[in-house]
Amino acid sequence: MAAGAGAAAPAPTTRLGDWHANVLYLQKGELVLLVNDRSLLPVVVPARPGELIVARFVEALGATLRRLGVPEEAVAAEVAEMVDVQLGPTRSRQILGSLNDFDRMFDEELARSSSLVDTGLKLAEAPCGPISMRRPKDVAVELLAARE
Repeated sequence: MAAGAGAAAPAPTTRLGDWHANVLYLQKGELVLLVNDRSLLPVVVPARPGELIVARFVEALGATLRRLGVPEEAVAAEVAEMVDVQLGPTRSRQILGSLNDFDRMFDEELARSSSLVDTGLKLAEAPCGPISMRRPKDVAVELLAARE
């Protein structure tokens, strides 16, 4: 996640890198839409109670990556690096635009999905301009498969 305002952002230790979040206000309650900086992979979690957002996000990310066929050792390594989370504002116009695009697609996707993980996976199928019209789910899998 992004570093705190005013501080120099530390380099991410995960392969996917930083994550950005936006609250979605729905009639049934609030959700948090998180989008990955490098792949634009979306993950959706309940917003309440607020103190559980990070734990829910890490759990939902793990479930999402497993559903995408990412090997368990890569999933475990990615989520293990997410114990130290720093929060701050999103400054990237590309990320803000992607968050807005997913937000506009969200209501329709939610109505057709049986879970929030399914919703995020359906959103992850949409080609995105900032990643050369590739699908976020494909880019995320590639980033996790890449060797350093």
